Amino acid sequence: MTSDPSKLTPHVGLEITGTTAADVVSGADMQELSRALDERGVIVYRNLDIGDEELVSLSRKLGEVVVPPTREHRLPEIATITLDPSKTAEALAYFRQGNFLWHIDGAYDPVPQKATLLAAREVDKSGGDTEFASTYAAYEALPDADKELIADLKVLHRFGAAQCLAHPDASNAEQESWRQWPDRVHPLVWTRPSGRKSLLLGATADEVVGWPREEGRALLDRLLAWSTGPEFVLRHHWRKGDLVIFDNTGLLHRVTPFEPTSRRVMHRTTLVGELAVA
Repeated sequence: MTSDPSKLTPHVGLEITGTTAADVVSGADMQELSRALDERGVIVYRNLDIGDEELVSLSRKLGEVVVPPTREHRLPEIATITLDPSKTAEALAYFRQGNFLWHIDGAYDPVPQKATLLAAREVDKSGGDTEFASTYAAYEALPDADKELIADLKVLHRFGAAQCLAHPDASNAEQESWRQWPDRVHPLVWTRPSGRKSLLLGATADEVVGWPREEGRALLDRLLAWSTGPEFVLRHHWRKGDLVIFDNTGLLHRVTPFEPTSRRVMHRTTLVGELAVA
């Protein structure tokens, strides 16, 4: 690791200060960093001011990097995360309003993304914090009766389910366009080879397979409220220059609302998933 790590909450988050971007990219022990990410879920480097080339280099050391199809940055691995359509594709700015909802990235993919790196280029003092909820800790704290109830349940995830919540007044044509992302069925309880378990929830979780819709929705809503209770959540207030790395598979995350005209801009890299949901 690097110098001065400190836990941010009992369940999630590790903040690292007293280091430089060059030290992190060239000098950090990547196995130790990956281990810390697995244990704490979120690694926060305050005021790191990592450059784009350094961001891509660090990402490659941690895993295989997703190349987003948008190619909106001069480095193809980097996505520009903003709601301002003058700085990104208008369609992307529209879809990213779904980031205000609790979710994991790629829940409708066969293998969700492994992790995400976010570098703050511009921040908004009135909004745009990022919240993270540990679904490992939330599962562990469930009553035994709930663990037994949900042990073998499967959930249908839909891209459109999240977009319907983000855009309740969407036209029929807009709703139809969401169908280009295939539905995906995943276990509600994600069991790792180590035996460690987490909950796979969020805005994309549309229905419990084999349950009446109203009963399934009530269960999913209850579990989401439980998993995002204050005891499981870390709220990160961004400063320009911060780098945050988070485990996409063991967390829910969301952004607190901010205006589309906000100057807030993040540069993001994403690591390819390595573990199918089981």
